[in-house]
This record gives sequence, structure tokens and C-alpha cells, in this order.
Amino acid sequence: MIENLAAKLCLLLSENANTAEQWKLLGQERDGSILIGWVEESEKNSHTVIGRYGQINNKLQVLHRFSDVLNIVQATVNQSHTLMGYVTKQKNHLQTSDVASPHCSDHQHEFHNEFYRVFVVELTTDDTKVHDLEIERFKQVRIQFLYKEKEQQGVDKFLVLIHHECIQIFTAQFDTSDSDLRPVKELKSEILVKTFIWAQWDMINQVLYHIHHRRIPASVVTEGNDENNSKSSKPTLSGLQFHDELPHETVLNIPLNLPLLSPSSSCGTYEDDVIPLRVHDCSLDLIVVSDTKGMVCVCHYYLYRPVQPPQHVLNSLNESNTVHFAYSVTLLHHSCVIHCVIPGISWSRAKLMRPTFAIYENHHMIVFVPGLFAHLLEIGVNHEPCCHILCGPPPSIPSRVSYLVPLLDLDNANKGTRRNSHHNLDSKNGSSDGNNSSTNILTIDLPTLDLVQLTIPSDFLIEVFRKETSVEVRLGILHYFLCHKNDMEIIAELMSIIAEKPRTLDIPRFMQEILIGNSYALVQKNLLADTVPLLSLLPVTTIGDYMTFDIKMNDLDITLSHEKLWNTSVMLLSPQQRLVPYRSDLWTRLWDQLSKNGSDKLRFKPSQIAEKLLVSLACYQPEALSRCSTPMSPSGGFVTLPLGDFMGNRNIKLDSGLPFNETESCTASKQEHIVSVSLRELSMYLLKNGTHTSTMHTRGSCTPLHVHAMATRYVAAQLEASRILCQILCRAAGVDPRIEQERGFSLIDQLDEARRWLLFMLLQRYRYAIESIAYPAPQGFASFFTYLGYRTLKYSMFLQYVERSVFELQVDVTKIILADISDTKENVVQKLKLLSLLPRSRAKRLLNQWLHPVSLMLRAREHAANILCGEVSQSRSGSRTLQHRNHHNSLAAFPSADRLSPLDTFLDLLTAKASLTELDFGLLIEATVTSTEDFL
Repeated sequence: MIENLAAKLCLLLSENANTAEQWKLLGQERDGSILIGWVEESEKNSHTVIGRYGQINNKLQVLHRFSDVLNIVQATVNQSHTLMGYVTKQKNHLQTSDVASPHCSDHQHEFHNEFYRVFVVELTTDDTKVHDLEIERFKQVRIQFLYKEKEQQGVDKFLVLIHHECIQIFTAQFDTSDSDLRPVKELKSEILVKTFIWAQWDMINQVLYHIHHRRIPASVVTEGNDENNSKSSKPTLSGLQFHDELPHETVLNIPLNLPLLSPSSSCGTYEDDVIPLRVHDCSLDLIVVSDTKGMVCVCHYYLYRPVQPPQHVLNSLNESNTVHFAYSVTLLHHSCVIHCVIPGISWSRAKLMRPTFAIYENHHMIVFVPGLFAHLLEIGVNHEPCCHILCGPPPSIPSRVSYLVPLLDLDNANKGTRRNSHHNLDSKNGSSDGNNSSTNILTIDLPTLDLVQLTIPSDFLIEVFRKETSVEVRLGILHYFLCHKNDMEIIAELMSIIAEKPRTLDIPRFMQEILIGNSYALVQKNLLADTVPLLSLLPVTTIGDYMTFDIKMNDLDITLSHEKLWNTSVMLLSPQQRLVPYRSDLWTRLWDQLSKNGSDKLRFKPSQIAEKLLVSLACYQPEALSRCSTPMSPSGGFVTLPLGDFMGNRNIKLDSGLPFNETESCTASKQEHIVSVSLRELSMYLLKNGTHTSTMHTRGSCTPLHVHAMATRYVAAQLEASRILCQILCRAAGVDPRIEQERGFSLIDQLDEARRWLLFMLLQRYRYAIESIAYPAPQGFASFFTYLGYRTLKYSMFLQYVERSVFELQVDVTKIILADISDTKENVVQKLKLLSLLPRSRAKRLLNQWLHPVSLMLRAREHAANILCGEVSQSRSGSRTLQHRNHHNSLAAFPSADRLSPLDTFLDLLTAKASLTELDFGLLIEATVTSTEDFL
């Protein structure tokens, strides 16, 4: 249900009020109040009214009633509601020329149809005295009162902005002798900026942004060149910070590379939109969006043609003519620019497009183009802007909207910049930056005054994930729910969507994004303040920095690219250069962000560990690894994690929804080997890059103890993330241990063929994903996965997986497989092939348990070979019951009257090499007897 502001305000008017029509938005103040104008019609006459609507108390206060109808395009009211400034736009019936201001530079004589005038009216005096500022311009004019932290009774200040001419600051002195009326005693003005191209007022931070031509110091080479000197000015974006008691100061100077910025190229057509309060024409559409935490984004959108068409084509701009719609978002706090280009937009549609730029949930920016698309740009301060989401318009936004502008966040309006301290605390303890923020942005459609909630629902993103084919967009959605929403239930739902097409080649990358993103989210929970700087070195996503993506959405081919800025801090006033050094505000926090991100330290790459494991696992010896050297130490039914109290619980129960028991019989598992290598490599990386004082942010350097604590915490989070993903995959395949009666090998035997195949496909990709980024698998996974492959694949294919080390033949699973294979002649060959693929010690152990003639022969041959080679024979096995068979073929091994026994001859040879105590006569005799039988 869309609510209309005009209809809402009509209900707030008194019952005896006259008919109110022609509602118009005139401005918004720092306290969140909205200035609104309308025309009251009565039987005698009609007149314009300006009111102030408070969003908090939902009340409409009439500020002033005019005697007739005026075309008021913008208004502002001071903090105490005693003065109101407004701008009118009137028809030029007498061909009025510009009235030159004594303070402003002379401007060329121009003739237009409309001109602007500025007035200030006293709201408390009986006669409502109106002050004409004697400013009459064809160029756009704006007026804005300054707000202070502490209200001053004797003086008020306001700005007057005249496009291409000047920016003035007026000081209104009040007569404080009359405490009730406080009339204006004197108005003084002063020039702040002489000539500017574009300007915008930031009401929350009390900052005036403006673009002007700034002279560049001439170099030695071009000093004598007049032509170069004439072109030595460059468009510059500057920021003026206003204070309560202190004079204003320039805190920002950024050189720009923007086309068509000279006054002669101005198109001269003005849109009198008042939110945000800007002075601009259609030649430069630029908006600065900031947040009190230190985020400053310069957003610029434009239309262009890559190839200039002939003039006759330009003269016939119709539906068949297309242009490129593009926008760029400069993230000052990350020193980078995000470019987006959408080609093939028809000119008739592109010229009406008005995108909306708004910060969403403290870590994203919504770029919304009505009827076309919505773009979620990741701009948060916690890590690099890598993961972006591009989707169609949300279904909650009606198609009739044309230009949405965000209204002031009431939380910002109430607390102002003081709320930033709470944000800092949230970021320091590592809590998810989206949990405590509003998920809705209240916007207003300027042409219709409809109030629209601009939001991206989770259900909508899930549906986008289902239909989207772009890997980058899908990764962005996964990252959003992992690191910003921390919602594993939705991640499980997204994985079930992926499981619908298990043969997709991109599935392992999605799994890796879940593993890395979830590990980062687990680590930053309840993090110690001293280890927070180390977060900037931990991996957070699989998407690399400053990459270019080509995304196909509906009929649009969209190109998204990143560009690095250099020396952004040089363009900013440092805290020690401020009027009040180190006074906390938006700019000191922006400086802190640049200092923190300016070291250019790369995040740790898990692939480095994977490369080292390729060598170490080749000579992997489980017995050489001590359990006490890794963070994981099995103890009963629990896995104890060091620093587990930081994770919220010290012990993690093994019975956590996996379809197998997390136990392994080997002395030290492959899991512990991977964890040990990861712990060592990560500790060395953090120690090298995270303990230098230049990389730390105001806290100095981290100690080796902090490094070890962070590394231990992270590898524990890796195992937990790996376990969680394995649970999610099993449920996506329809295997939920909470429902199934059995676990382990018995569970696999009970599965139907379809579920068994889907589970194998997902776990196969899961294994590839964790090995590619050196993540440990849960204990028991290797044997479970091997048996699942044995039951799913053909035996020949199963052996190929074993030969290529995809399947690990642990003792437990090999014993089950050997028992499952019957001892027919064909199957005996298969068993021998399987045993030959095992390590020697493991094969001997299983061979001893196989009661078959082939087992006797192989053990006897090895025993005899050891004797003949002179190796110390192992102690003979205990009492063995000889299974002599009274078959006729067995007699060939024993002596007869006419020939010697081959066995006697062989035993004589062995006794010459070893003592009788070292010979296992029972094994040799039984193997000799059975060798005469037809078992192969």
C-alpha cells in the first residue's frame, strides 16, 4: 500500500480549513521535518501556505500564510522556527535582466522566461516582516539555514547559493531585548565562494560541497607557456565544514575529470528538486552521499555515445536511437571508483531516467533506476568493495514511480553525528554491521509525493538467485547473507537452489564463498578489540579486488568495473591541520578509514596453503603428528576449541546434524594435518604483516600473542564453517540426519538411488572446494564419502577415483567394502586390485583379516621373502589352526616314495637363512596346501 504525503497531510489540517491543493515539497531540515507548500482556496481569494511536517510526532504546523498565490520552489526554516527563508520563481513578463549583486562577480546579460528571488520572513513578529534580499537571477538560487549543536539566541546564519556566481553567508542579528518576538536587527553578508559550477548541502554533517575551477600551480616546464597557463585550472570538488563557534574550513579538495563543466556549456535547464538541496543544471548530475561513520560517496550519472553519429541522426532522435547510460560511484573511504555502463538504452527513455542513490543498511548503496534495475553496491568500511548485486526492480515498488529521493533517516535526525560512537563500538567488537540497522529507506516520489519504502527483501534476493545466471551476482548474494546478514537458514535455502542443478561447474566456487565468508563472520563475533586490526588481513570473499564483470540481466548487457585512486588522503585535511585538531567528525573518521586502508596489505590467500599441502600431503605420515600441536583435540563426544569462549561456546557438540559420526581411528587424521599447516602459515603471515606499527590504526602494533589468538581462532572457524556447509549440502540432497534413523555406512545402504546420486554429486564438489582452499573436512567425512562413491559408481570408476586420491581408503571403509565383495573368482581379483592401492601397513592389516587362500599365499610369500632377504622377521602369529584339506590335489606338496617334496626343499632353504623360532611353519604349510587348489 503506497501512501501519499499530500493525502496524509490533508487529514492533519483542521476541520474548518479551506480546500488545500497544489501540494509541493519545499525542503527538509536536519531534525527530519519536511517543509511543504500548498494553495488554500476560499470564496474570497486563494493564497499560498508553507507548513512544517514533523515525521516524529506526525503533526503539521503552519509557518506562514501569504496574501496571494506565489510560485515558491524552495524554503528553509531556522532551528528555533523564528525565521523562514524561501525562493520564488516568477515569469519574466518585462524581460528583466540580471540584477548584479555588489558582492558577486559580474555575469553576462541573459534573457530567460523565469527568474528566482530570495526572501526571509520573520515568523514571530506581529506583522510578519518580510526581508527582500534583493537577489533576482535567471540562474538557480537556493537558501539554507545553518543548524548548530547548541542553539544561539542572538544570531542565525544562512547560506544563499547563486549558480555560476557566488555562495554567500548571511548573518541575522536579533534584538534580544524583546525576548518574545526577537525581531531581526541587522542582516550582514559575506562571500564564501565566488564562482561555482555545482553545489550540494549536507544537512546532517553541515557540509557544503561545491565544484569550482581551481588553478593548478604552473610547473617549471610550462611556466613560460601562456597557452598552458590558460588551461591550468581544473574542476575541483571541495567541501566546506561549518562549526558552531568556529569559522568554516575547507576540508576537502578533489580534482575531477568531468566533461562539459565550463559555464558556456551549461544547458541552463533547472530541475527544482529540493532533496538533496543542490544547485545544478542538466549538464552535471552529481550527488554526494555520506554517512556519519566516515563513508563519503560521490555519485555521478550521465548519458553518452561511444561513437558520435552524423548530424541528421542527432536531429531525428527517436526510439531507434540508443545511448549509453552510465554512472560512477567514487568511494573516498576506500580510494576507489566503481563504474557501471549500460548500453542500448533508447534516447526517449534515457533522458527521463533519474537514478536514486541511497545508503542501505550501513554497508551497501542502492542505485535504483525506476523501471529498469536496482544495484546493490557494497561500500561498507569493514572490507573492500568487491561483492555487488544487480537485480530487477523490487516488486514492492510500483512501476509508476519516476524519481525517488530518500528522506532523512530519523535516527540520524535525532542523534546526528553523535550516533557514530555506537557504530564504532559495533564495528570494533566485530558484530554484523547489518543487524542493528534499518532495512527500509523511506523515499518520496518527487512528481507525485508518494511515500515509497525502498527495500530489497530477502525473498526477492532469493528469487533473483534462483533465476540469475551471472556467477558474480550469485556470489554477491551469498556474501550479503553471510557477512552482512549472518543468516545461515537463507544460505541453506540458496544451496538447495544450487542443488537443483548439481552438474553446474560453478558449484565449487559457491561453496568456497560460503566457506570463506562464514569463517570471516564467525571470527568477527565478540572479537577482542586488540585483534580487530588483524581482520583486514583475513580472507573475506573469493571475488578479487578491482575486477571487471560483464553481467547479462534481461535484455541489458551491463559492465561493472573498479578503478583504484591514489593518494586520496592528500586531498583531505588531516586531523592535526584542523581548526580544532583531532575533533571527531565525519572528516576525522574518513581520515581514519584512509589511514587504515592505506597500507595496501593484501589479504591472506588460502590457496597458498593448498600449494604447500600438495607437497606435504604426498609424504604425509599420520604417526609423526602430535594431537597437542593443533587446535582440535577429540575428547569424548566434544571437540574443544581454544578461545572458544570468544565464539560464544567453549565446546561444540559433535552430534551437530552430520550423517556420519565425527570420529577417525587413525592416530592423527588428515584434518589435523591441514589444520596444523594452516595455523603455521596464517600465524607467519599475520606476524609479518600485522605487527608493524605502520599498519595498525591508532592502537599501535599487535603482539605475537594476539597473532596466535587470531590464527587459532580462524582455523577453528574454518573447521566449523566446513562442518556447517557439509550439513547444508546433506539436507539439500534430502538426507537430514535429524530425520534418518541410521548414520554412516548404514545410512548410505538405506538411501534410494536418486538421493544417493545427488548426495554424491554435492559431496564430490564439496571435497574439491575444500581441497582447493585448504579447508579441513569434518572427521569421518573421508570414509563416508568413499563408501558413498563405492555404492554410487561402477566399480571400475570407483577404482579410478581411488587411484587419483579422490577417495581415501581408511581401514574402516575398506573393511566394509572388502566384506561386501563376495569371494568369487572374479571378485578376488577386484579385492586384490583394491588392496594394492592401499599403503603397505594398512594393506597388511586388512590382509591378515581376510580368510582366503590368496591371503594365506600373499602373507606366506612376504614372510618367506623377509627371511631370504635377511630382514628381521616379525614375531610369528599365535596358535593357528591348520586347515588341511583332504583333496587329491593337496598330496602333490608332500613326499612320496618316488620323489622329494618341494616344500621340504624350500623349508631346508629357509632354515639355512634363519633359526627355527623365526619361521612360521604353520603359515607356510597351509599356504602350500591351499596353493594346489583351484581358487582363481
